Amino acid sequence: MPVAATSLKIPRRLKTRIDRLARRADESAHAFMLRALEGQVDAAERYQAFLRDGKRADAAMLRSGLGYAAEDVHRYLTTLAAGRKTQRPKPGRWRG
Repeated sequence: MPVAATSLKIPRRLKTRIDRLARRADESAHAFMLRALEGQVDAAERYQAFLRDGKRADAAMLRSGLGYAAEDVHRYLTTLAAGRKTQRPKPGRWRG
């Protein structure tokens, strides 16, 4: 894998915390920081995709005039979370 060098200046207290955690994980501080950075980047990308998908869904809902009643969605998700089978709610007109 190609790598790019960078310099990162961090507060001494943070570096001490990283060193302590890295030792406990039996890894270098460098490996610990790479893993932490990659996790944060992955989370930020997932969050941006979530927002993008939500905006697209909102635009589609505005175009179609169809949506789901919140109580139907909550009941559906609660049933799924309990491990029971259920049918997906049906969309309905939310505007005239």
